[in-house]
Amino acid sequence: MTAGRTATPMAPPTSDTPTTDAMSAPRLSERTLASASADVLRPNYERANTRIGIVHFGPGAFHRAHQAFYFDRLLEKDASRAVCAVSLKTPGVRDALAPQDGLYTLMELDGAPTVRIIGAIRETLVATEDSSAVSRRLCAPETSLITMTVTEKGYCLDGAGKLDFEHPDIAHDLRNPDTPRSLVGWIVRGLRLRHERGEAPYLVVCCDNLSNNGQTLRSAVLALAARQGSGLADWIEKRAHFPRTMVDSITPATDDAFRSRVAQSLGLYDAWPIQRERFVQWVVEETDSPNQPDWSSVGVTLSRDVSAYERAKLRLLNGAHSTLAYVGMLAGLETVADAMAQPALRAFVERLMRADIQPTLDIPRSGEMDHYRQSILRRFENPAMRHQLAQIAGDVAQKLPIRILGTVADAIRAQRPLGRLVVPIAAWMHFIRARTAAAIPIVDPLCDLLVACGQRATGHAREDLPMFLALPGIFPDDLASHPEFMQALSSAYDLIAQRGPLASLAMHDTR
Repeated sequence: MTAGRTATPMAPPTSDTPTTDAMSAPRLSERTLASASADVLRPNYERANTRIGIVHFGPGAFHRAHQAFYFDRLLEKDASRAVCAVSLKTPGVRDALAPQDGLYTLMELDGAPTVRIIGAIRETLVATEDSSAVSRRLCAPETSLITMTVTEKGYCLDGAGKLDFEHPDIAHDLRNPDTPRSLVGWIVRGLRLRHERGEAPYLVVCCDNLSNNGQTLRSAVLALAARQGSGLADWIEKRAHFPRTMVDSITPATDDAFRSRVAQSLGLYDAWPIQRERFVQWVVEETDSPNQPDWSSVGVTLSRDVSAYERAKLRLLNGAHSTLAYVGMLAGLETVADAMAQPALRAFVERLMRADIQPTLDIPRSGEMDHYRQSILRRFENPAMRHQLAQIAGDVAQKLPIRILGTVADAIRAQRPLGRLVVPIAAWMHFIRARTAAAIPIVDPLCDLLVACGQRATGHAREDLPMFLALPGIFPDDLASHPEFMQALSSAYDLIAQRGPLASLAMHDTR
C-alpha cells in the first residue's frame, strides 16, 4: 500500500521531446528493443507468447514501478500473467505507451542504478473512451486477477470508510451500471458479467493505502452490488476473494530531466519512463482462491496476517513522510533528502518514529521494528532519490486519518504524550494557509473548503483550529473535542506561527 504507494502522483509528459539529445534517439518499441544499450536488462521471455490474464486499474507511476515489475518476473514462469492496463478517465498512459508497444523503462535508484525494460503491459485501455473493451476484458475467461492503484480518493468512500452513495461517480453508476465511472462500479460490472456467463469470479487485489484495504474494498463492492440487486451481492460474498495487501517503494514522479537521463542510459527515447528506489516490497494475504499466482516465486511475501505489516508501513513510513512534507515545505525545502539534511527535522522525525509511533505497533519479533525504522530513515536519505515533498503533500483528507490520527488516538488511550504527534497536523494547517496566500493550487478532494479555511485563517490557533477541525471526513468528533489533543495542537500551531517550522521543533515535548 504512497512510499509504498508513497503518494507519488504521476506527472504527464510536459513535452514529447524533452531535449534535443532525447529527440534524436529512436523511440523505444518492440522494433528497436534489440538496439538498447548492452547493460540494460530486457524481458526474459517471449512477449508474443504471453497472454493477458490480469486487468490493472490505474496504471500510474507506482503500478508500473511496483506490481508490473513483479508481473514482469512472473511472466518468466507463467505466460498467462500479462497485463491489460486500464485508465479510468485520462489517456496519458495509453498515448505514451501505445507507440512503444507497452514497453517502458524502470530505473532503480541507488549508488549504481539499474535500468530495465518492463514488458508486462500488453494492452492499454481508457474506460471513458472504450467501455465495451474494458467489459470484454473483465469477463474474459482468461482474466483471473484484478489489481488497482487509484489512490485513496479513487474508492469514493465517506468519512467512515464506507461507499459514499452521494458521490457523483457512484450516483452515476447506480443509474448506468453498464458504463460505470468509478473503480468500484467497474469491479461490480465485471463480476456481474462473469456471474451471468457462469465464469468464476476473479481475485481482486487492492494495492492502495487504505486501512484493511481488502476488506474495505470488499464492503464497498458488496454495497454497490446490493443496490443493483439480482442476487449478485450474495454470489460475490460467497465466491469472490479480496485479500489484504501492503505495498512499499518510493516512486518519484517522472519529469523531462529524468526522460533525458533515461534516453542517455538506454540509447532510446521513452516517453514515460519510471524511477523508484531499489527497495520494493509487496505483502499479500494468502487466500484459498485458485486464481492466486505463485506470488512467492517472484519475491512477494504471502501472509495469513497482513495487518502488522500494513500498520507499520502506514504509520512509520507514511506518517514520517507526511511530517517531512508539511514541515519541510513550510521551511522552503523541496525534497525528502533536503528535509532529512536538516539536523533539527531529521532528529525530530527519528524521535517521532521511535518514541511516539513505534509503541503503537505490534512487534512480531524482537528487534524487527527497530530494524524497519532504521531502514526507513536510510531510504529517506538515499542521495540518488529526488522525491519531491509536494508529491507527498496532496490528498490529506484521505491520508491524515490513516497515517497520523490513528496513532494520535492510540496515544490518547495509552496516556502517552501528544507533543510531537500533533506537529504534522499543525504544519499541514499552516501549509494550507501558505499555499492559499501564494495562490498555489491545493491538490485535495476538499480543495474548495481548504482554500476557504486558508483565506480566513489568521495564524492564531484560537481562531483557526475550529475551522480546520470542522472539515468533513477528517477529524472524528471525539478527537476534535478532546481537551488534551486540542491543547497540544493549539500549542504546536502557535509555536510554528511564532518561531517558524524548524525552530519550533525543539520546543515540542521530547520525552
